[in-house]
Amino acid sequence: MSRPRPAAGGGRRLGVAPERLGRWLDGVATRHGAFGEVTVDDDGAVRLTCADSTTVVLRAPFGWTPEQPLLAAFTAAARADRRAAVLLVRRGRWAVAVFDGADLVASKVDSRQVQGRTAAGGWSQQRFARRRGHQTDAVVAAAADTAARVLLPHVGGLVALFTGGDRGLVDDVLDDRRLLDLAALRREPALDVGEPTKAVLLETPGQFRAVQVTIVEPADRS
Repeated sequence: MSRPRPAAGGGRRLGVAPERLGRWLDGVATRHGAFGEVTVDDDGAVRLTCADSTTVVLRAPFGWTPEQPLLAAFTAAARADRRAAVLLVRRGRWAVAVFDGADLVASKVDSRQVQGRTAAGGWSQQRFARRRGHQTDAVVAAAADTAARVLLPHVGGLVALFTGGDRGLVDDVLDDRRLLDLAALRREPALDVGEPTKAVLLETPGQFRAVQVTIVEPADRS
């Protein structure tokens, strides 16, 4: 479960692993009273109201088809394994992967040197900036090559692409014409990640598979 954050309009937002959703909802009902009517918003979000007027809104990580009973159908859909790709890029390092649910199918982590900033000025500064720009361009090109080699063989079975890192660099990578079909699968919001290492890559399913929850308790409205 991710750390709760303030939600726009009050309450808090958090991510709950689909496998833990049932137990988490049981805890909410224990603290706030039984759920009343369960409804589905136009965007597919499930809305619950507890006996003490606490509201809980659940958003599935992927699309789902509402069926009765709604909560059971939502939970089953959230737990279903989907094949998704991940692309992480920061200056000098990038990582790509394909996951079936939380299981890694294919991945590659790579890096290329990009010089750090310098305090020098004048002509030396301009020359350094050009060199740094060329190195960054090389990172983008290499990351696009890696994405094409590792991700494109799976693109027909993917339901989503999740990205993270430096948004500008990710955008530049996905501007590669080879990656048009992959870019069309991109999902928001961006993943909250640090340096694109293998360890960080393996943790991303915990974010993109999570059910996004907004909970507003009576005290939040006062």
